[in-house]
Amino acid sequence: MQISLSVVVPAYNEAPRIVPVLEGLKTVLPDQAYEIIVVDDGSTDGTGDVASQVEGICVVRNPQRKGYGGAIKTGTRRAKGKWILFLDADGQHDPSEVSKLLVEMDKADMVIGSRQGESLRRAGKLVGRRMMRTLAEFLVESTIPDLNSGLRLVRRDLILDYISLLPNGFSLSTTLTLALIKAGHTVVFVPVTVNVREGGASRVRIFRDGVRTVMLMVRIITMFNPLKIFLPISCFLWFIGFVYLFEEIIRVFNIADGAVLLIIGGTILFFFGILADQLSTLRRENQRRE
Repeated sequence: MQISLSVVVPAYNEAPRIVPVLEGLKTVLPDQAYEIIVVDDGSTDGTGDVASQVEGICVVRNPQRKGYGGAIKTGTRRAKGKWILFLDADGQHDPSEVSKLLVEMDKADMVIGSRQGESLRRAGKLVGRRMMRTLAEFLVESTIPDLNSGLRLVRRDLILDYISLLPNGFSLSTTLTLALIKAGHTVVFVPVTVNVREGGASRVRIFRDGVRTVMLMVRIITMFNPLKIFLPISCFLWFIGFVYLFEEIIRVFNIADGAVLLIIGGTILFFFGILADQLSTLRRENQRRE
């Protein structure tokens, strides 16, 4: 029997919460062939053993913890379906919301559950998410309702195409979203509700994971549209340099060395951006031929 849908559930120390998630999934998945893969990412509380007691569940164990992204990659490589559904094991996403994504399957390359009414306990976390989303929307020139939702449905072949770019941490969701949008694939966002996280606190660290995410965002956009990074920086250096230059000429009739360096620096960065853009175009053309 050919499997059309694979559900990958990354789990780390989610033994108290994973059974209701799996049982809920089994009640909402379509009648056609599917598989549910739980990736036990080095749990120490017996998460894998608990999940294996649920009928029809395939448990894959990472001997050592690889991280959220690493668990997703493990599940993707083991999956057999044309489409892969990712769902967190902590119970924040109601399995009944999965049907909303499945309805959009034929209309997109990736369907993302855009979280609504999420409980954000820390103001800094909310501000950080808004800042990253604003930056991401600027870089890809597209509206992104939810940048890193853990509930998403995506074609397996696309994940495998970009798997070398995807990190092993929580930034995998962000990186995958940006990569597919920037590559011109159809990404659809479906509103879904989320529950307040039960049990332990979130493992995401705002500063540490935020910096990593921003760096990955810049890396992804540099691969697809380098001028989006280089041109604004060049324009900024040119603006400061010329303002400084004219101010010095008017005030003391002198050409400041600092102004010249700023203008030259902006020019060098601009031509680096042009070169990077050409290399990016050649790389994409080679991928199409392959």
